[in-house]
Amino acid sequence: MTVTLLDYGAGNVRSVRNAIRQLGHRVVDVAAPEDILSADRLLFPGVGSFGLVMERLAGMGYVEPLRQRILAGKPFLGICVALQALYEGSEESPGVPGLGVIPGQVRRFPASGLAVPQIGWNDINLCRPSPLFAGYGGEKLYFVHSYHATLANTDPEWLLAVSDYGIPFVAAVERGRVSAFQFHPEKSGEAGLAILGRYLGPDPGERITVTSQVNRPAGTPTRMAKRIIACLDVRSNDAGDLVVTKGDQYDVRQDGAVRNLGKPVELARRYYQEGADEITFLNITGFRDFPLQDQPMLAVLERTSENVFVPLTIGGGIRAFTDADGRHASALAVASAYFRAGADKISIGSDAVAAVEEYLAGDQQRQPSAIEEISAVYGAQAVVISVDPRRVYVGSPAETTHNCIRTTIPGPAGEEYCWYQCTVKGGREGRDIDVVQLVQVCAKLGAGEILLNCIDRDGTGAGFDLELIALVKAAVSIPVIASSGAGSAAHFVDLFQRTTADAGLAAGIFHRREVLIEAVKEAVREAGIETR
Repeated sequence: MTVTLLDYGAGNVRSVRNAIRQLGHRVVDVAAPEDILSADRLLFPGVGSFGLVMERLAGMGYVEPLRQRILAGKPFLGICVALQALYEGSEESPGVPGLGVIPGQVRRFPASGLAVPQIGWNDINLCRPSPLFAGYGGEKLYFVHSYHATLANTDPEWLLAVSDYGIPFVAAVERGRVSAFQFHPEKSGEAGLAILGRYLGPDPGERITVTSQVNRPAGTPTRMAKRIIACLDVRSNDAGDLVVTKGDQYDVRQDGAVRNLGKPVELARRYYQEGADEITFLNITGFRDFPLQDQPMLAVLERTSENVFVPLTIGGGIRAFTDADGRHASALAVASAYFRAGADKISIGSDAVAAVEEYLAGDQQRQPSAIEEISAVYGAQAVVISVDPRRVYVGSPAETTHNCIRTTIPGPAGEEYCWYQCTVKGGREGRDIDVVQLVQVCAKLGAGEILLNCIDRDGTGAGFDLELIALVKAAVSIPVIASSGAGSAAHFVDLFQRTTADAGLAAGIFHRREVLIEAVKEAVREAGIETR
């Protein structure tokens, strides 16, 4: 089968290409509007904000051919924002018309105590049989979005599947040979590949009797899973080879040499096979290099995305650069290169601290930060803020102007209070800004997720800093990934039982096989916590 891909130049479509090839099919791109109408199978992976998607489609002359194809009932599959584009418009981009195939507006998730964006693995409830879900076993699928199509706005003739996130929302639509998913099949592991494979196989319009589809009793809400994330710190060793390493409180050398815990592409594939819900690469020397010349790291993403079909995050050096030769690259250009290489999310560290300092200084003439630039194009869900705080103990809250907590872990002089100082450059330099200030401003600037490290716990195996995690979760309404300190599966159970963290991340214990991802998930499930 030849599959025609509508790639309008935004976001990570490499994973979609790789998924199609993994399933044994050939990919060609839409090169002209007429290709949309003539394609045997058309796949439209919507990535980015609603307004950006529709603006680019209009600029390329694709809007009317898309409408004609869909209304004619030719095979069509839309993913994520492409489902939302079927509607008349979206609150994300007021005044921007959608394709208008389905009446109604797309809405933002309401404030309900749940983190927005919804990022992670959720169930779906099928409303009726579909050949695309023949044999579907009820596995969780990967969602990442802040806006949703509502049941009230969706014609029952179109409604195929529903999920819940505080409220019910449309997870899939289908009419004849036209289908669209809010979830990402290309990021939903083997279950997602199987669904995608059925669209790419025999005519998806052929109606079949479906008897094996798993569904929950009517009215049963779906449940989000807590995510288990494997993190790979990547840098060059002394021989110039890219290796995965891990330090103790950010010191990656042992006996004078960089610790070598494996090759990044091989480890990433292993973690995918072992059940990791996401994989994060942190290029821990990225701030020293000109990022668009960072070909080895781009190659790591490209090769990883060929065989890993869960979300990939990349951090390190995502900022504007001007090198010694005067070459300039904006933060948006750097992020775009990583997205095109296979990243689903980018992580910003030290540059986020600088952006917050400028914001708090009240400079009315400040230029948009990397957070704002990237979020405006790719959506908040694509921007992760990697925070590296450390404890600063004080005798009482009156001794500091920073957000302070009373701690159960006293300081070296018996202090009962502390605040969390943000650091830059891999923890080597502290700033006069606390973690609450940082995460709240970053959320205002457009970040969609927090990766919360803890220098004090890094490499200790003593467990997550639950006080820090609770402090940050109370400060923001975006998802929080807890990192640093995990030494056992029981630490993940503690994390999810004692805080509302959305995900737990670990590195060294997975690299050294001290704890396996399967063992973590088994322990979490046995504690009654939802996992994939």
